[in-house]
Amino acid sequence: MAEFTLDLNDDQKQVRDWLHGFAADVIRPAASEWDEREETPWPVIQEAAKVGIYSLDFYAQQFFDPTGLGIPMAMEELFWGDAGIALSIVGTGLAAVGVLANGTEEQIGTWIPQMYGDANDVKVAAFCSSEPDAGSDVASMRTRAVYDEAKDEWVLNGTKTWATNGGIANVHVVVAVVDPGLGSKGHASFIVPPATPGLSQGQKFKKHGIRASHTAEVVLEDVRVPGYCLLGGKEKLDERLARARERAKAGGERVKNAAMATFEASRPAVGAMAVGTARAAYEVALDYAKTRSQFGRPIIDNQGIAFQLADMRTRIDAARLLVWRASWMATTGKPFTSAEGSMSKLYASETAKSVTAQAIQILGGNGFTREYPVERMHRDAAIYTIFEGTSEIQRLVIARTLSGMPIR
Repeated sequence: MAEFTLDLNDDQKQVRDWLHGFAADVIRPAASEWDEREETPWPVIQEAAKVGIYSLDFYAQQFFDPTGLGIPMAMEELFWGDAGIALSIVGTGLAAVGVLANGTEEQIGTWIPQMYGDANDVKVAAFCSSEPDAGSDVASMRTRAVYDEAKDEWVLNGTKTWATNGGIANVHVVVAVVDPGLGSKGHASFIVPPATPGLSQGQKFKKHGIRASHTAEVVLEDVRVPGYCLLGGKEKLDERLARARERAKAGGERVKNAAMATFEASRPAVGAMAVGTARAAYEVALDYAKTRSQFGRPIIDNQGIAFQLADMRTRIDAARLLVWRASWMATTGKPFTSAEGSMSKLYASETAKSVTAQAIQILGGNGFTREYPVERMHRDAAIYTIFEGTSEIQRLVIARTLSGMPIR
């Protein structure tokens, strides 16, 4: 088991510097253009694929880093470059995590490579969980999966929303209800292979921030997928549902939910994304405060500005520590007995919103214009307190974990 340390080793430092260089030289120069275009930045994703950043091998190396710091370190550097483009580069990872969390070794080996493609033929993947009437309330999910035993196929019907890469993905991972009587415990995850009939893109959303990332509805109309596309397999599903039914009768313990398993694994990574955006805005504000003069001196000479920057940096470092702790715990098998994963996501997300707002304030009128990047960073930061579990849901998870009570 890796000991917890705040010192990156030489290999980690080399990867960090490599990612930082890509973010500075490739992502940042393209950020404003793709934000304005509100389109998937395929050329940037392809550049990331060419150098090995957008690849299964790269994410596997970071995911299996024994210290747990590989993924959060990578997320922070890429999102320091730009949140919208970075999300286009890493968005496939959520679908990959969904397969890793719930799939068999054969499914992992079969489907995850198809999510990425290669440098000459880049592909993306989508994780489809949220619905128009079921975002944080996963128990209200309506998308159904019905098993056709005669054909060994699952038939999926429903509408998913807020899906990153939804409709343009090569592979979709869809969470659906298989036993409505069990609420959120009656869900399962399915692979929808490329070009499967019945799957289509619905509305593409025009967003406040992260505009370079494609977000859309996914419509499923009698989508038939082979039995082997059920993540984990039917035998495992039947066993899990049987346990859930028995425990429901006895009013017993919690059973793992397919969507929640994915979100639990990814929350510290989302926190790292927020840290990257916050750090980027802080650095712009610090540089501006040191060079902008008013009343004959740099504005950082004023305590009102200097103290804001001190608070911003303190919150960023505290957020990173929470993210690193949660990531290390997850990798080393330590349970989140105090909801440490949710803590990291909550604090980092709220930090990104507050730090980017303070950066605009420090830049004054310039900060409110698109001539400076903090305006875009502030718009981008708003998503962190919403997706993959709102801040309110994170607080609920933390409070329930600490108290052991069914707080509502």
